[in-house]
Amino acid sequence: MTQKIPFREHHLLTLLEAYDKQTLPLDLFISHYFREHTALGSKDRAFIAETIYALIRWKGLLDYLVPYACWLDRYEAFQTLDQAAIQQKTDIPLHTRVSFPPYLFSLFEDNYGTDKATELCLISNTPAPTTVRVNALKTTRDALLQSWDSQYKVSPTKISPDGIVFHKKINFFGLPEFKEGLFEVQDEGSQLLAQLVRVQPGDQFLDYCAGSGGKTLALAPAMQHKGQIYVHDIRPFALQEARKRLKRAGIQNSQILLPDSPNLNKLKKKMNWVLVDAPCTGTGTLRRNPDMKWKFDENTLPRLIGQQRTIFEKALSFLHPEGRIVYATCSVLKEENQLQLEHFIKTYQLQVEGEIFQSLPAQGEMDGFFGVVLKRA
Repeated sequence: MTQKIPFREHHLLTLLEAYDKQTLPLDLFISHYFREHTALGSKDRAFIAETIYALIRWKGLLDYLVPYACWLDRYEAFQTLDQAAIQQKTDIPLHTRVSFPPYLFSLFEDNYGTDKATELCLISNTPAPTTVRVNALKTTRDALLQSWDSQYKVSPTKISPDGIVFHKKINFFGLPEFKEGLFEVQDEGSQLLAQLVRVQPGDQFLDYCAGSGGKTLALAPAMQHKGQIYVHDIRPFALQEARKRLKRAGIQNSQILLPDSPNLNKLKKKMNWVLVDAPCTGTGTLRRNPDMKWKFDENTLPRLIGQQRTIFEKALSFLHPEGRIVYATCSVLKEENQLQLEHFIKTYQLQVEGEIFQSLPAQGEMDGFFGVVLKRA
């Protein structure tokens, strides 16, 4: 007789099997699945999402322990997995013990040495903290902390002046404070990275790889609705989301620009600040995007390095002679960070202004980021 699979596990396995047959990022695919399956309650969704992320993180190790496994096999193996004992088994290859693709693990080793690489991989296999950024245009961190303190376990971020950490996951998007634009979900490292762009009221600022506008939302309050923010990306769907977020946040001095916009070329050599939050390997945010490591191959890094250089050169054309350009990634690899910086300085006669920002993922702490302010020499 066939054993009936419990309700949650049925959806868990159905989702994973469907995920393998498509190309969407994991977080988007899970969101789409939940929207289509309204019978799933909040606790069901939390269990399914947390379990899927754990299974994807440890997929490499599970496939070693249970060869030719289906998702049911992996799920059953995961339930009895003794992580501490596995890390002591030196007969298992190290990259397998930390559940990383061999080529990506070798890059981590080249960058940080074996011990630090191992630590980074293991941290990347843990859940990331849940952090929000207060919208200083509408409220203060103290006000939100006071409002939430009796309802949720929250604390201020250690470094960012605008961040609040939630120590238990909740549905942010249902909160009235979210709908009113009082906060956005944003990692503390990302908040600090945005602070490299030291815009002033009246400045002209171009967010060249804006995505859905996270960095723009973080730095816009410093402009006090004065000057102009130009939000650019090659992905129309990302800019649609940016438009919604900017409106919710109450930002009044922004323009959305697609690459074919006739207004884009008019901005050449006029920007006080340009931000290049470049597409990258995302190796600093693998806790949030564990599926990315399994899509990484030997062509990924060279392709992205080429893209980063092309994008930076285009973005630089918008910079005023006295302006500043910020190069940023969510990578922990020198090939995308320090080595790119050396290339930009040499190729375009630039110099670094201030300190280089770099963070590495740490247990319960911010994600990994790199950022640097450059000006013409």
